[in-house]
Amino acid sequence: KTTKEYTDLIKERLAPFSDVPIYFISVKEKQRLLKVVDGIMEVYQSIKQHIPTRVFNDFILPVIESVPPPTIKGKFLRIKFATQLKASYPVFAFYCNHPQYFKDSYKRFLENKIREQYSFSGVPMDVFFRKK
Repeated sequence: KTTKEYTDLIKERLAPFSDVPIYFISVKEKQRLLKVVDGIMEVYQSIKQHIPTRVFNDFILPVIESVPPPTIKGKFLRIKFATQLKASYPVFAFYCNHPQYFKDSYKRFLENKIREQYSFSGVPMDVFFRKK
């Protein structure tokens, strides 16, 4: 039960970052060291993953239609399309009509949906809203 208690404690302290892999190792006993290396390789493969624009839009636009961004100051926020930008880690740009009105909560919602679909566990990610 000790590892479960420590896992819960670590996740509590890393509160907004719930998808970070946690490994318990013993260098002295040489236990579970290869699990860490396997985890590092998984994260590296996730960082290098590039999603074609068409495939990404086929996934994300229905998600946006099912949970649209909230109306702010009487303005309807609409996202036209999205793409993954070329960068050393996953960066996604959403092209929309009023990028300045998007709230961080909706940004986190989109980020979580992308992480769920494309297994970006433990990978830093940025989501930007740009004017179309």
